[in-house]
Amino acid sequence: YDPQTFAMRMHQALKPGGRLIVSTPYHGWLKNVVVALRGVHDKHFNPLVVGGHIKFWSSATLSKLLQNAGFVVEKFQGACRYPYLWKSMILSARRTG
Repeated sequence: YDPQTFAMRMHQALKPGGRLIVSTPYHGWLKNVVVALRGVHDKHFNPLVVGGHIKFWSSATLSKLLQNAGFVVEKFQGACRYPYLWKSMILSARRTG
């Protein structure tokens, strides 16, 4: 519910130079366009489903969150499906100072 606090706490939990690895569903620009063009936007982003995702991330938004908390993003990797239509993404970041 509070990504900034999560990122800040991860920064506090790691020693300088420590690595954070985050995996989350991928929601980049092209994937969102394909979802909309296929007419399954309501199914994909249905707020009426119990549980489900709280936040939707792209590599840019997750990178910005981590950078603002004092991390340097070192690697991004999409996972499953085709490039830019990935199901998930993995970011590796290192804690600064």
